[in-house]
Amino acid sequence: MKTAEQIAEATDHLDGLANIRAINKLYRAQDESGLWPTRGHHNVTERAIRKARKFQRESDSVYGLEYCYLLEQLMSDDVNGR
Repeated sequence: MKTAEQIAEATDHLDGLANIRAINKLYRAQDESGLWPTRGHHNVTERAIRKARKFQRESDSVYGLEYCYLLEQLMSDDVNGR
């Protein structure tokens, strides 16, 4: 499983939307939320990506490591019931 830092480093060569798409793809590839039911049996990664898209629309866009940290925080909040 890759860390946020490793995912950001692997996608640093991409700009803008291409960077976000590549990050999303890497997070989806390592998603294991189907192995452990989470409050209503949803996919934690997909839910975090949807919330991140909403965040991007409502505020300044974030990319790279900052975007990875956003996804990590959203997934953590979801799993921990916040």
